[in-house]
Amino acid sequence: MTAMSERDYVQSIERGFAVLLAFDADRPTPTLAEVATATGLSRPAVRRILLTLQKLGYVAAQGTRWTLTPRVLTIGQHYAATHNFVETAQPHLLRLAEETQESASLAQLDGTDVVYVARVQVRRIMAISVDVGSRVPAHATSMGRVLAAWADASVVDAVLAAGLPRLAQRTITDPTAFRDALHQVRQDGYALVESELEDGLLSASVPVRTPEGSVLAALAYSTTVGRRTAEQVVDKVVPLMLETAEAIASDLRLLSGTRRLDTQARDGFY
Repeated sequence: MTAMSERDYVQSIERGFAVLLAFDADRPTPTLAEVATATGLSRPAVRRILLTLQKLGYVAAQGTRWTLTPRVLTIGQHYAATHNFVETAQPHLLRLAEETQESASLAQLDGTDVVYVARVQVRRIMAISVDVGSRVPAHATSMGRVLAAWADASVVDAVLAAGLPRLAQRTITDPTAFRDALHQVRQDGYALVESELEDGLLSASVPVRTPEGSVLAALAYSTTVGRRTAEQVVDKVVPLMLETAEAIASDLRLLSGTRRLDTQARDGFY
């Protein structure tokens, strides 16, 4: 990776994204002043950024308030379009959700959070609304455990440095216990988390690997303790998840092989 100097850093882009990210569930239609408060930017700066985003079609004015436009959704579309594994995984997620009658998701690590990149939702079982793009803390989720378990040591250090706040009854908050949990995930080949993100929420995750063998994403299943026990998930669901993860990896290997063949076929003609 090319090292970046302070001279290369474009602060206006940082501020533009800060303004976009100020729109959330708590502030769906903020005023200019509310955006300024949320971002810590001056009102004149926020005004210029909002007007620029309006001209580009990403926000719209509603009197004294502002709202995001559907064009913002295209940013997420570009992610899916440039990461073929999302499209490749989608039918496998659908099949897993149909077989288990519970939600199935695919997630990746972004800093110390887990971000959902694909999801088939059967029913809403979490207090928070979870869709593609939603973020949850890595330390209290089965997805985060899987992703951290096979990540570089620096990633685990960053998660610990960010803190392990208690979010539910059984959240692991001790750094040593967290490292022990990651060691157990590597031994078992899957992660099981119960009542750590939310009381009563039970989730399991397994790694999805690239054709080269590194962990690309976490495949997750979630339910409630009232519907299944941890033992039932391990005995009945985890084997299905491991099969699903391998099916996704197999499709990715085939896709990778096809692309290599296409490249070889062009050699000599270009």
